[in-house]
Amino acid sequence: MSTSTTTADTLSSSAPVLSYSPVVLSIPGRPVDLQVRVTAPETGTDLPVILLSHGQGPSNNLSSLNGYAPLANFWAAHGFVVIQPTHLTSRTLSDHVADAPGAPFFWRSRSEDMSHILDRLDEIEKAVPLLAGRIDHTKIAVAGHSFGGFTSSLLLGARVTDDGEEVSLLEPRIKAGVLLAAPGRGDVLNGPMADMLPVFRTIDFSTMTTPVLVVAGDEDDSRHFTDMGPDWHADPYTLAPGPKVLLTLFGAGHALGGIPGYDVAETTDESPERVAAVGRLTSAYLRSQLHPGDNAWQTAREALSSGPDPVGRVEAK
Repeated sequence: MSTSTTTADTLSSSAPVLSYSPVVLSIPGRPVDLQVRVTAPETGTDLPVILLSHGQGPSNNLSSLNGYAPLANFWAAHGFVVIQPTHLTSRTLSDHVADAPGAPFFWRSRSEDMSHILDRLDEIEKAVPLLAGRIDHTKIAVAGHSFGGFTSSLLLGARVTDDGEEVSLLEPRIKAGVLLAAPGRGDVLNGPMADMLPVFRTIDFSTMTTPVLVVAGDEDDSRHFTDMGPDWHADPYTLAPGPKVLLTLFGAGHALGGIPGYDVAETTDESPERVAAVGRLTSAYLRSQLHPGDNAWQTAREALSSGPDPVGRVEAK
């Protein structure tokens, strides 16, 4: 699907996709090679890229390049090249990285993985059959779910403090982002996970100036981190400067209907319709951000508000 396709066609049709893995990148100092999956439409040129950062759910393999197929396939079918790394936090690597620096959460390494991918984008493009010459290297977005949302927040400009030093992992090549059920502010952390991830306490969204769509479920109550309730996941919108958009999904829990995988047991709010809505709305938002003048987001937002039974609401600043 070429980027010259009309907005209506882009949002209503889907194209065959190709998925290729693993593409293996040797990174100096990384305890194991960086493995990525690339999912792309069968046809089209000048394709924008979405870097997709996985979360840390209870399943063994969803937190890796093998997860998030519902989103990766949808985005690819609608004109994006989706690149998914297996971060060092993945359970698939537990036996290999348990004693590595940064274990067990590797919060800095997770963001650095994405910069390594962008550094090697030419190499990745050539390694994937039928993809060479089809990527627009100037149109890059990042998306992340849960812990992947924290990773993406840092790449989009949020900062943290580590051992008294402010850390910025801003990746200027990334032009827009989508945060899916991402962690919020740190000063309200009082759950059992709070002390395990002290860096979460220090996040500062005031420096996250890149355009971002924040997606939050109104039933996503992450008590293992905070008793603030579902509003905690809206913090990246509330506490960051504009331009930002908040999409609140009605009836959605942490899996947002099931984005980590098809028919997975950990999805407590299973809803194929909600997953489809997340795909439609996020792809429309990123298309309009990466292609100035494209009205995909305006069209999708109007359709959301005009329907008889909306899946959520949108606000912007």
